[in-house]
Amino acid sequence: MLSVLKKFLFEEEQTSDNNYHSEKDDQKKLQIAACALFIELAKADGKFTDEEHVFIINQMKQCFNISEDYAKELMELAERRVKDSVSIYEFTGEINEHFSQEQKERLIENLWRLVFSDEKMNAYEDHLMKKVSLTLNIEHKKLIEKKLLVKSELGLI
Repeated sequence: MLSVLKKFLFEEEQTSDNNYHSEKDDQKKLQIAACALFIELAKADGKFTDEEHVFIINQMKQCFNISEDYAKELMELAERRVKDSVSIYEFTGEINEHFSQEQKERLIENLWRLVFSDEKMNAYEDHLMKKVSLTLNIEHKKLIEKKLLVKSELGLI
């Protein structure tokens, strides 16, 4: 009873501070989730190359406007989360909660860039892209549109 009263009396003072920490925590969770999707996709073909690693770090820097060191730290955190994760839904759920439809479509576009960074697509990468787009509520038509856009940009069509 006393703890409930303390919480009620002091909750208002802590709210603004907690909101600040909550927003920072939400932002970090979102960054880790996005990075984890890139890592999952990079590993889908059985190889996680140095080029893919550099690509992901650059995407994180660009997408979230963060430093090189923070992006590397983010990669380490995301790799641990991927290792401990059960499914991609852990990551796509976070993205669905915080990204607009346009942001999710840009994410899909950048994931396609990762897929085609080695100029070929593995069946596992294709399958994972379909699964990710489905869980991000991206229409199949939009998924294919982004795929063709990236292939065209890279001169693969």
